[in-house]
Amino acid sequence: MESYLVPYKPPSENPKQLNVRNRWKRSLIEVSGRVEPKYRHDLSSLLMESYCEIGKFPHMYHTDGLPCRTYMSSVGVSNDAAAYVVGFPRKQGISAVDFDTKGVYLASVTRSGCLTVHDYEALYFLTNDTLPCPIDDEIKHVLHISLHQQLDSVRWNLANQDEVACASTKSNEVRIFDIGYISSDPVEVLRTRRAVSVIGSYYQKGVAGIAFSATDESRLLASDTHGILNIWDRRMSDLPCLELTTNSRCTLNSIQLHSDNQIVFAGGKNGNIYIWDLRGGKASSAFQNHNEVGRPPLTALVLASMLKKIGSLKAQSNIVPLEIYSIDFDPSCPYQLAFHLEDGWSGVLNIHNFQVTHVHCPPPAWLDDFNSPPDLMQSRKPAWLPTNSIYVVASSSDQGIHLLDFYPESSSPSHVDFIDNTESLSERNKHKKQNRFIPLSEGVTACATHPLNGTIIAGTKVSSLLVVSQQQKCYNHSDTEQ
Repeated sequence: MESYLVPYKPPSENPKQLNVRNRWKRSLIEVSGRVEPKYRHDLSSLLMESYCEIGKFPHMYHTDGLPCRTYMSSVGVSNDAAAYVVGFPRKQGISAVDFDTKGVYLASVTRSGCLTVHDYEALYFLTNDTLPCPIDDEIKHVLHISLHQQLDSVRWNLANQDEVACASTKSNEVRIFDIGYISSDPVEVLRTRRAVSVIGSYYQKGVAGIAFSATDESRLLASDTHGILNIWDRRMSDLPCLELTTNSRCTLNSIQLHSDNQIVFAGGKNGNIYIWDLRGGKASSAFQNHNEVGRPPLTALVLASMLKKIGSLKAQSNIVPLEIYSIDFDPSCPYQLAFHLEDGWSGVLNIHNFQVTHVHCPPPAWLDDFNSPPDLMQSRKPAWLPTNSIYVVASSSDQGIHLLDFYPESSSPSHVDFIDNTESLSERNKHKKQNRFIPLSEGVTACATHPLNGTIIAGTKVSSLLVVSQQQKCYNHSDTEQ
């Protein structure tokens, strides 16, 4: 065998240096079967450009043979006992929408008091332009109930996908419905404890936000209008087994459980973000103790103070505490907590170091029209896309939504230390990273995103549901032959 070996002769001259080229990212994906996060972020601009409005479904449903309260409100008629009066002051709009974890069902609630559950595939199927889509088709929904009171929040039970809960800031009740039952009555009603005022009288605390534990279907959390986080163990009582305080009587508009189901975050009307550890230094048996009331938060963060630490933002804006409408964790980056404020600002709080890393500050509405009427809706509720760290926010001044690139690096155009490196990229691979505004046919109040395909469902000020996704195209056989 050694006779076949050729001895190595070192070259007499230095070899020429070969041009080292970057690996072609697409071929690397085809070989490894893995899409790197940075490459996905490079293409996120193409994803945002593909979104447009493809369907619109007005809320034109009936209850007991008569138009429901939301229907009458949307056409300018009040359905109260007073009589049907055109132009009567009314509460309009969808206040919240939510997908279940599998994206099978979509729930929405209106300020007029309607809870509606849609089958997502049936709803999306009706967006096809080639099919007739009657606007008052009662078959579009799985469940439609008029509760005769304002509704402000809706959530699916993460551990039981048949249950959906809704609540109102005007009531101390959390109503839970099971879509497996054909009934307009809730299967369970939970209540907050009454509180005593200074003069000794009792008053009820409305419920602003709802959250379910992903590991225990009997555990439910709700924030109220008096600065208290209520926690129920549904196996034991319809009253909270634990109450967590904020040392403030302001409304907690939005609550979120972290992925470990032990840390709770709440955004308040006073502009603070509160954090509790449900373990509280004890075992998880704290939920079994009915006498434990009034535990203070682990910490309270003043969001305005954190925004003032951003030098470029402080130099251009007068930063004051504003109401936090919504908070929400990024599903593709669990340490990013997004927030949305009363003036339309949005941003990201890094919960590892408690620093604001991303900010989006749209111009106020009065810059375009000084005499424009104020937005009378109670709040706006954004949502994350399931991938790419893109935050979907309803515009506070225009009819449409913002798609905000909140990727957790300085390459994000919304990052406080944004570095534009597009000039170093070749023209072939250059995808300019920027936020995008998508104009829609109606003003938006609440958004939800499909957990698998990223379709956006936008609830509007006149209680319609808008479907925002990639444009559908139909090809004839003749087109494929060409």
